[in-house]
Amino acid sequence: MSDCAVAVAGAGIAGLTAALSFAAKGFSVTVIEKAAHLDEIGAGLQLSPNATRVLDRLGVLDRLSGNAVEPRGIVLRDAASLASLACIPLDAAEKRWGAPYLVAHRADLQRVLLERVREKENITLETGVAVRGATFGRTGVTVELDRSPVERRLAAGLLVAADGVWSALRPLANANRSRFTGHIAFRAVMSRRSAGLDHLTQPDTVTAFLAPDFHVVAYPLRGGEEINLVAVTKGGEIRPDWSNDADTAHLARATARAAPALSHLIENTQAWSAWPIHAVEGDGPWTHPGGLALIGDAAHALTPHAAQGAAMAIEDAALLAELAAHASDTETLLGTFERLRRPRIRRVARRGAFNRFVWHAGGPVALARNLALRLRSPERLAADMDWLYGYDVKTER
Repeated sequence: MSDCAVAVAGAGIAGLTAALSFAAKGFSVTVIEKAAHLDEIGAGLQLSPNATRVLDRLGVLDRLSGNAVEPRGIVLRDAASLASLACIPLDAAEKRWGAPYLVAHRADLQRVLLERVREKENITLETGVAVRGATFGRTGVTVELDRSPVERRLAAGLLVAADGVWSALRPLANANRSRFTGHIAFRAVMSRRSAGLDHLTQPDTVTAFLAPDFHVVAYPLRGGEEINLVAVTKGGEIRPDWSNDADTAHLARATARAAPALSHLIENTQAWSAWPIHAVEGDGPWTHPGGLALIGDAAHALTPHAAQGAAMAIEDAALLAELAAHASDTETLLGTFERLRRPRIRRVARRGAFNRFVWHAGGPVALARNLALRLRSPERLAADMDWLYGYDVKTER
C-alpha cells in the first residue's frame, strides 16, 4: 500500500503522529484540521516509554527535551494525611524500558510535532478545513472537505480519523458513541514559585494524592518552571469542551476531605478549567473496510486514571503506519490493525479502571491498599509496569 495517499483528519497529537509515521514509510499525507489556527491549548500530559520510543524514532523527542521534565518517580500519597504510600521509580526508565518517561505541556508536544510535519515534503497541512463526510469505493475513499464557502473532494487510499473523543467521523464506522463517565477533570497550570507546593511534592516527581471519590495529581512542566495540577472528582455533565470555566465551589466541596495544605492549594488556585471525562467503549468497530481507521480517542477514549490517553494514540498511529507499509490491501490492513490493538487497549482500560477503584478507595479497602503498597518494593512496583511501558509497536505482527 506504500504508493497510496493518506488523509488524516485532525492535527492534534494523534493526527500529527500519524502523519509523521506514514510519511516516514513513504506515503503522501494530507492533514486536515478544522481550526484555522493551531493555538496552544490543553495542559500537561505524561509520556511513558511506550510513547517516547515512537516520538524518538520520528525525530521529535530531542526537540521536546528542553521543555519536558524526566521525573524520578511517581509518588502516591494519602490526600488526607499526606503520608507517602509508595513510589514507582522512574529514574532508570531508559535502562529498564528502553526510552525515557517524560512529563510535558501538550502544547509543547504539538508544537514540535508541527515543526517536524512542516519539514516533510510528503506532508500537506490544511487548516480551517472541515471534513464533512466520506464515501467509499473500490479504489479508495473520497473525503468531502469544506473550507466555507468552497467545498471540494480529496481522493485517498486511506482516511485516518484522529479527531478526538467527540469525533465527527466515528459514525462512518458505526462505532460506539462517547459517554460521560460521571467524573470531571479540573486542570490548572501555574508558576512553580507561586504554587506553594514545596511541602506537598518534590519538583522532580509526579505526585498523586488519593482520597475516597477524588484524586489530585501534580507534576512539573517546561523544565520545572510550571506545575500541572489535575483534580478528578465526581460531577454532573457539562458542555463537551476541553476548557470549560470551572465550578470552583464544586471542586472545593468534592475535595473537602483533603489535608489543609492541599485544600488551601486547591482553593487558592485561580486558573482552574473543567473537562468532562468522556469515554468510548473499545468493543465497537474502529474501521470501515472501504478505507477508514479511527485512532486514539476517536476509537477508544480512555479515562485518565492510567495516564495513557496520549500514549495509546501515539501507539495507534505508529502501528497503523507500520502495518500499512507491508499490507497488500486496505481491508487486510484494517483487520490486522484491530486484531492487534484490541487486546492492548482492553488491558490498558482495565488498568485504568483498577487505578480508579484503588485510588478512590475508602474505609477498609483503602487500609488494605495502603498495606499492600507498603509491602511491595520499588523494584516490584516498577516490574508491574513492564508490560505497559516496555511495549514496542515494532514487535507487533
